[in-house]
Amino acid sequence: MDARPHPTLRSIDVVAIIVGLVIGAGIFKAPAVVAANAGSETGVMLSWLAGGVISIIGALCYAELSAAYPDAGGEYHFLRRAYGNTVGFLFAWSRLVVLQTGSIALLAFVMGDYAAQIVPLGPHGPALFAAGAVTLLTAINLLGLRSSKWVQNLLTLFTLGGLVMVIIVGLALPGSVAAPPSTGGGDATFGLAMVFVLLTYGGWNEAAYISAELEDVQRRMWKVLVVGIGTITLIYLLVNWAYLNVLGLEAMAESEAVTADLMRRVLGESGAKMISLLIVAAVFASINVTILTGARTNYALARDFRQFHLLGNWSATVNAPTRALMVQGVIALLLVAVGSASRSGFEAMVSYISPVFWLFFLLTTLSLLVLRQRDPHRPRPFRVPVYPYTPVLFAAACAYMFWSSLLHSGWGALLGMLVLAAGIPFRLPRFRRE
Repeated sequence: MDARPHPTLRSIDVVAIIVGLVIGAGIFKAPAVVAANAGSETGVMLSWLAGGVISIIGALCYAELSAAYPDAGGEYHFLRRAYGNTVGFLFAWSRLVVLQTGSIALLAFVMGDYAAQIVPLGPHGPALFAAGAVTLLTAINLLGLRSSKWVQNLLTLFTLGGLVMVIIVGLALPGSVAAPPSTGGGDATFGLAMVFVLLTYGGWNEAAYISAELEDVQRRMWKVLVVGIGTITLIYLLVNWAYLNVLGLEAMAESEAVTADLMRRVLGESGAKMISLLIVAAVFASINVTILTGARTNYALARDFRQFHLLGNWSATVNAPTRALMVQGVIALLLVAVGSASRSGFEAMVSYISPVFWLFFLLTTLSLLVLRQRDPHRPRPFRVPVYPYTPVLFAAACAYMFWSSLLHSGWGALLGMLVLAAGIPFRLPRFRRE
């Protein structure tokens, strides 16, 4: 008998999980890049609103897949069912060398930018902090010191606390600061703005995997997704309104640490250091959990594909996949080095991740159409509304974002695709020994 998740989660539980997964470090960094590319203050707000709407559409598609094919592998499981082992392998490969390791480097650069607000170390300070964080946290995980539950709960508390502080300071005290006039965003690129917006909304795809565990999923799933992502959209809109209200479009677009600059303008240097410390703590914990989970997915990769058996070593002494942790740490440090060569390591990592991210989003969305045709009698506790128009619409959005990532993200996007393509030789006959 096939094991299936048991529906024990209430609607409020799933809403809380969605909010906790999605709201992360990106909202403290991405708004500056969005402001630089949105063209106007109205464009900034519309970009974040559009990101929420697109995310809800995509979450509905993922909800059907995860309810019909519940599996801890998530997209990896859907892709293998729809397209076979080769596409599934390339997705797993991308998590090792692009998506998960790139996310670690991206988070490390966010932490580095804010840590440099507290202890300036010169032009290379953010990269030094980023490399130090990756090295330290990888070493901690190698010792088997897993993050306790309360530490990860503090991550969400710190993040939400910082955002609430930004909203209150930026909107409740509008008369305390004279923001410089906004004259427009210069060379506006809507597609690039949406790359950063939708990256900041990232995480709902993982939240949709628990749909099979939601009580009365047929009636509640769409409500939970709309409420969860709707809440996130409201928070993001209020935060960006606060940034614009205090800093204005031009200062926001030029900021390296937009939240610190807002607090500095309102409360002085002490306010900037206080919020920077809060963000550093939150992002540090986020890097830790990304390192922890990433190494375990790479360990799982070794179980399915024998060519990566090196990653399959699990140390009983520290109860951790030590080789997977070391390989992941080395790749993340290499990406930090690559990112440090650019003006902004954060933007470089977004460019590196984005095309691969959207390529597999596109393929996963299309897998819904493939599996509906191939497996029509499969029980589907939740069905996406207005099928097939909803998945086709989201697939079109994914295709647009994939093209925008390639078109506007420069050398980082090319590097990400080349690294993805480097996994193809491993599927040649002499390597295929599953």
